Amino acid sequence: MRKLCPNLDNEDGLDTVLEVPIPEEMFSLMGNTAALRWHNLRTFMKNQSLNKPSTSHFPAGVNSEFMALLKLVGSPLIPLQVHCDNGLTRPIRDCSVEASTAKYIVQQYVAAIGGLAALNAVNSMCAVGQVRMVGSEMHKGDDNNVYSTTTKMNSEVGGFVLWQKNPDLWYLELVVSGYKVSAGSDGAVAWNQSGSQPCHANKGPPRPLRRFFQGLDPRSTANLFLDAVCTGEKTINKEECFILKLETPADILQSQSTSQTEIVHHTIWGYFSQRTGLLVQFEDTKLVKMKAARGADHVFWETTMETSVGDYRYVDGINIAHGGKTSALLYRYGHAYNQKRRIEETWEIDEVDFNLNGLSMECFMPPSDLKRDDGDQ
Repeated sequence: MRKLCPNLDNEDGLDTVLEVPIPEEMFSLMGNTAALRWHNLRTFMKNQSLNKPSTSHFPAGVNSEFMALLKLVGSPLIPLQVHCDNGLTRPIRDCSVEASTAKYIVQQYVAAIGGLAALNAVNSMCAVGQVRMVGSEMHKGDDNNVYSTTTKMNSEVGGFVLWQKNPDLWYLELVVSGYKVSAGSDGAVAWNQSGSQPCHANKGPPRPLRRFFQGLDPRSTANLFLDAVCTGEKTINKEECFILKLETPADILQSQSTSQTEIVHHTIWGYFSQRTGLLVQFEDTKLVKMKAARGADHVFWETTMETSVGDYRYVDGINIAHGGKTSALLYRYGHAYNQKRRIEETWEIDEVDFNLNGLSMECFMPPSDLKRDDGDQ
């Protein structure tokens, strides 16, 4: 990952630190010579400060479409709030067999990830990583070519930086092929910003970033699935796994709906290895109904995201996933629509640090142009 840009105006000046480190591959694509690459990198940095994106090979007809897809895969939120319990316990009296089994599986996960003492010793985190994205065009709903993304489309590369102090206090910057998405939560409101668009608040109370549950934040993952039920077993990547399932309550779905949309359901699954106890896949499905005019048919958007999680390595005594792949399938149907689109993100974690000094509340404040309206997230 490239973190510095030389001072081209003053050869004796200090190098400039990139806000978001970029992969070497992204830097090498910026020109045929070293001088041209450095010049284009500096132009790229200036454009970011002015919110001017560059071009992309991603199959999107307009910039706004690409940004929407980038936010969908790169910075989605989970539907539930997570309140970290230092004891990671829930009473099992009067629990169903499925619920008590899930609590036992979570305890095995906590042991496999490093133990309760190691998790409770963490008060903040920073992660730096890189991503590669590839997507399909929009296909008819019964066209299986939507599942073949890698053979037809150019991939896009980028990097991200993620800061966190607790599940409701976090900040993300993601740059892919010159497009930048920022998102965060200050404990009172979760928000996102992309390109030259104003910063928008997400509906409902602040929630964690989905990316945390891709093996980056084991404590939040354990607390999330303490309230799950075990629904059976499944083989994932040749691993026999227990399936833990969470349904979002109706009142929470309503709080996240808008005047134009209704969230019908949002379901989460976690697949935990029976052999190692580790999380090997995180999955969620969200169905949104677009509110139609009187007499018109409703249009539905169903988004299914599956994230395989792997390459676990210990960092300060905690087993952190350092790689995986997220596959998102968008399905639009109703009112003569029957279309699907698939986007894949392969991600790697380059650095993880815990217990950072100087990470104050100011680091998580939303931009000054934050708009709190009834717009969809």
